[in-house]
Amino acid sequence: MARVGRLGGAILAETQGAYYLIGNTKAPVDFRAAGFEPPDEVELVKGAYLRLEPLREVKVEAPVLLLDVEGEELAKKLVQRFVIDRNGSVSERLWRLVYSPDDPLDDAETPVERDARWLGDIPETIWQLVRDNVLRCL
Repeated sequence: MARVGRLGGAILAETQGAYYLIGNTKAPVDFRAAGFEPPDEVELVKGAYLRLEPLREVKVEAPVLLLDVEGEELAKKLVQRFVIDRNGSVSERLWRLVYSPDDPLDDAETPVERDARWLGDIPETIWQLVRDNVLRCL
């Protein structure tokens, strides 16, 4: 099961022992302190995804989404699901929609992990309709 969290405003995905950074960071990140070899600055601003090289064991910190898509396919799918084309950043609205910390069916305490396997299964055309409407709303 892949674990998907956040790092500096971008998405950090761990899948089968590999780590991917999805989208541009929105805040400075000390990659060494986070457990990764610092990526090339040119690669960092492309706005898609890049594979990070861990320096030690890394744990994706909460809040975490759990998906059953694995490998590089996961990174590509997360770009399609969350990254805004015009600026390469992760949409906070889309992240909140999927993570839904204010779900009224939840207990008072926000869960640390949320099952989001449905996100990997939803057809691209359906997600695109959702995505367009969420990004259009003010």
